[in-house]
Amino acid sequence: MTRRLDLADIQGNIVHAYGKKNFPVARYFFLHIEASGAEGPKEGEKGRRFVDAVRHRITTATEWDKNIKPGEPGGPPKVTLNIAFTFYGLLALNLPTRTLKSMPPEFIDGMKARAHILGDRNQEPPVSEAEPSWDANWDPIWKNNVPQTDSSVHIWISMNAHVEPGTDQPVPELEEQTKWLVGLCKEIGGIRILAQNGKVNDDGDHSQYYQAASVIFEKVDGLGKIPTPKEHFGFSDGIGNPVFEGQFTPEIQKKRVLGRGKWMPPKQGKWASPEEGWQPLATGEFLLGHPDEGQEDPPAARPDEFMRNGSFMVYRKLHQNVGSFNEYMATEAKKFAKVMGMDAAEAEVTLKAKLVGRWPDGVPLSRAGTHEEWRDVVAERGLEDTDPKTRLGNLQEYRASDHITSFKYGDDIRGFKCPSGSHLRRVNTRDYLDPTNDPDETNPNATTQLNKRRRILRRGLPYGDKPAGQQTDKTEQGIAFMVICASIFRQFEFVQQQWIQYGLDFNQGNNTCPLLGNHSKHKRHTIPSDPATKKPPYICDNLPQFVETRGGDYFFIPSVTALWLIAQGIIDPT
Repeated sequence: MTRRLDLADIQGNIVHAYGKKNFPVARYFFLHIEASGAEGPKEGEKGRRFVDAVRHRITTATEWDKNIKPGEPGGPPKVTLNIAFTFYGLLALNLPTRTLKSMPPEFIDGMKARAHILGDRNQEPPVSEAEPSWDANWDPIWKNNVPQTDSSVHIWISMNAHVEPGTDQPVPELEEQTKWLVGLCKEIGGIRILAQNGKVNDDGDHSQYYQAASVIFEKVDGLGKIPTPKEHFGFSDGIGNPVFEGQFTPEIQKKRVLGRGKWMPPKQGKWASPEEGWQPLATGEFLLGHPDEGQEDPPAARPDEFMRNGSFMVYRKLHQNVGSFNEYMATEAKKFAKVMGMDAAEAEVTLKAKLVGRWPDGVPLSRAGTHEEWRDVVAERGLEDTDPKTRLGNLQEYRASDHITSFKYGDDIRGFKCPSGSHLRRVNTRDYLDPTNDPDETNPNATTQLNKRRRILRRGLPYGDKPAGQQTDKTEQGIAFMVICASIFRQFEFVQQQWIQYGLDFNQGNNTCPLLGNHSKHKRHTIPSDPATKKPPYICDNLPQFVETRGGDYFFIPSVTALWLIAQGIIDPT
């Protein structure tokens, strides 16, 4: 029986990936609550007034009627709005000490204090604050994000907007709501929007007072500019987000859960169909106050009403070194082509796919492990049809199919199709780590039991507006990466530290993720080769740093009820 959720009490960005719901442009604001001094009960009053004004505009997870135009009653808004708080933001709002001290320790620490865990700095904890500036390339807003100072980040506010048909320009309501937010801060006083986000120009100007983000648009004849699922390295992204109980109606869940849920062992014999084997993850893996995969409620602060239907969010700005990526792939592909007996174009796209785990259009290597098999899928699905409109429709149809998500690794334990150390296998191990797996045998009965406690919901959008041909390591482009999960430590930090920054679970030793890993010391990625092909394995050496962190923090996304409690100042942990 599908769990029913109070969607009107849940902020919409937890349940919905706005970029896939026709909100391709976003602005992320970061705000500071000024200290009001020793004013007794008035401490935090301005912050609470601000929350009270914002909560009336919050976009909830309530489903919209697709037949109603955006902006009309019952239909989707033209611009969404959501809010979240750092630990020190909750402190500035004068929440009870008993509530604050029972928050998870990693949330209290914040992302910057845990940089050595995440691979953003030396893996060893710092012994002195005099350590060389490891965060020199961070945006000033995050570099200066020091707790209990006048530059600390307290509040995150997001706005996602529709665009004018056939263009990449947001609807005017986005600018109107931005002006409303700026005016609200001035009206209340004591609430300041922090500037110094991304670069405004190539000279290093960081005066931008919000982080702009947008999907990458493609110009299609007869349709104008169309949003794509691509990121700046040229790969389709955001495909494998998990599905949890109550997120969708039973009809939608039946389709979405394929490859995105957990693969459960049959009680007897075999599953009659994939629809029976793939089941949604427990709600409590992503939403507080509900049972998780351990059949327990995730640890949370009191009172229950404050945490229930909320979640934690990791905001992480990831800069993509497009110049290094393109240069390395072109150079390494020449060596790869010679070893594998391929032409240059085939070698380059194959090499990229073997690092990522998918072909550029999203076709998983587990479905098509060779260039020839991939081209067969492309032809069969019409993914490169000569008519732009037809090609676009075919790509959209393919991304909605289970072919792109419903696969496992039990038939590819040694990674001949999809390398064990590739990015895709690291961030979602599926059935690869089933303890019954034999390293030399396939295992059709492998399950995702060890993976289901480590899943994360991915949100956010790319940023940067330079055309692909003008992007270098120094230009501004990347992903405003957001993770939603019930436990930052058990889910996000585990994946980031154990699977992305370390390789032992994948028989890769200390080799990190070839895409997101820290390559300052460990610079290799191994591509196994099936002995039947009589080709040797290939080792990519001297991997440069493809992705760099530009800052971020940990946030709590309260429910609508919790926002009301904050605004009224009546949170009682007893």
